[in-house]
Amino acid sequence: MAGTKSSSPDRPDVEAALARIERLQFDRAYRDTNSLFYVEGVRNFVQVIDRRFEISTILFSEKLLVAPLARKMVRSARRSGIPTISVTPEQFRRVCKTERASGVGAIVRQQWFKLDEISPQAGLCWVVLENVRSPGNLGTLIRTSEAVGGAGFIFVGGRADPFDADAVRASMGALFSQQFVRADFRALSRWMRRHGCRAVGASPDGTADFHCFDYPRSTVLFLGEERQGLTQQQRDFCQHLVRIPMVGMADSLNLGVAGSLLMYEIYRSQTS
Repeated sequence: MAGTKSSSPDRPDVEAALARIERLQFDRAYRDTNSLFYVEGVRNFVQVIDRRFEISTILFSEKLLVAPLARKMVRSARRSGIPTISVTPEQFRRVCKTERASGVGAIVRQQWFKLDEISPQAGLCWVVLENVRSPGNLGTLIRTSEAVGGAGFIFVGGRADPFDADAVRASMGALFSQQFVRADFRALSRWMRRHGCRAVGASPDGTADFHCFDYPRSTVLFLGEERQGLTQQQRDFCQHLVRIPMVGMADSLNLGVAGSLLMYEIYRSQTS
């Protein structure tokens, strides 16, 4: 890349960077301890720059990176002092998890908010999750929330991880415009009372079909884990339970599908 000084692929810092990226992709404890995650692809890289996320390191391959905008952004980031490491196509593919290697990735600082920093009026709704078995489902929910103008996600406890590599990939860049919060039920209850929020949960035994329910303003949507659904504590927290009707043999829907249906119904009810 003309005009960009970067490390030689033979230098030890390249191997150290690749090892760090691999650990960030597969070791959640390492991600959480360092408050970092790894993203790859032109779309994600552009979002990281545009949304002003803090970048720890940029990884790029001169031969693989052909997108002019991304190449320009790499040069600009390098001039601003962000560590930028040049690697061979083979080295880049070592940490690449997409079907086609784009040639650019970045180690990025995780961005979390506190409950007292967010507002229920910031977007269409907030989604509350305790646990998600499939990171891909979480990424799908994040993508849908961004599409309908949702504010973000409140994670009760520490089991769900929006910065898992599969969640990041499935979100298709949407996570960079969503807010993420960690809280416990006590703090969440205080926040909701202070702002006059209403908790709506999704359950097969809900009292109203989801498309017939009048969703209140400042809706907080509770979604349960894929197999078990809402926990009893989540159910006790909800003022309303809605169901998605099914007439076939299936007794449940994929969490990403079910959550997306509900978010779009909230969108329809608030904008029609």
